[in-house]
Amino acid sequence: MTTLWILLRMLHFIAVMGLTGSAFYTALLAPVSYRRVLAIRMQLLLQISAGLALLSALAMLATQNVLMSGDWHNLNDGVTWLAVLGTRFGMVWQWEIGFALGACLMMLLRGRLRQQGLLLSGIGQLLCLALTGHAAMHDGFTGGVLQQVNHALHLVASSFWAGGLLPLLLLMRDTRQIDRRADAILTMMRFSRYGHLAVALALLTGLVNSLFIVAWPLVWRDNLYLLLLSVKVSLVAVMVLVALINRYWLVPRFHLAGSDTQQKFIRMTQFELLLACGVTGLVSVFATLSPA
Repeated sequence: MTTLWILLRMLHFIAVMGLTGSAFYTALLAPVSYRRVLAIRMQLLLQISAGLALLSALAMLATQNVLMSGDWHNLNDGVTWLAVLGTRFGMVWQWEIGFALGACLMMLLRGRLRQQGLLLSGIGQLLCLALTGHAAMHDGFTGGVLQQVNHALHLVASSFWAGGLLPLLLLMRDTRQIDRRADAILTMMRFSRYGHLAVALALLTGLVNSLFIVAWPLVWRDNLYLLLLSVKVSLVAVMVLVALINRYWLVPRFHLAGSDTQQKFIRMTQFELLLACGVTGLVSVFATLSPA
């Protein structure tokens, strides 16, 4: 069940980050005249992300029932369900499921209202995630509220960055269409501009969050949590390096005739996306480990 929990948590993170990252494009980054076209291009991605977020959230709640009660037969027991829903996780997760359901319902709408609703639903799910796991292990203002606010900012910034990579690949296709080229390039430029802030915020809040969890001063302890944390930091460092190469080495060379720079940019972005999935997998494992 622990393995299932890790897999479901990873799937949920990927789905929510994909939903939020895509909605940032269609609700805010794209020029107004291009948003409808882009929303249609990303409709399948948004539908899959919203659906997976809801299904994984429901499956995680059921898995938590089994983990807390120790018996999968308790999935049919109303008393056990009430006990699970009465825990801190249960209360927060009811909101998580509510926001996930809201995202699915938003898909029934059209136009600007749907895109804004999807973005708010995605951010709502991220805020709920910030209230679970190690971010919720302390009480009080400094160790509790501030840590959760910091973690919420970390998740939103990370979703803008990592969740925006797959839509970025879709935009690269639109740059080859004469009627969409200018709008697609402008959207990518906006993502790049605000992406600098998102990356910086993700790194800063990630550092602060780690200090909240493992405490200061940092003292190396031979445990799995710190080992995986070191691997995560290394993967994030590579992601930053790839992003810098893309932005400051490859993008300025897009205009060179006969160059395969755009294809290299796509391959590097795919690699960055793969690294992001690896980081998400490690974060999912973190939830089951003790930092002590």
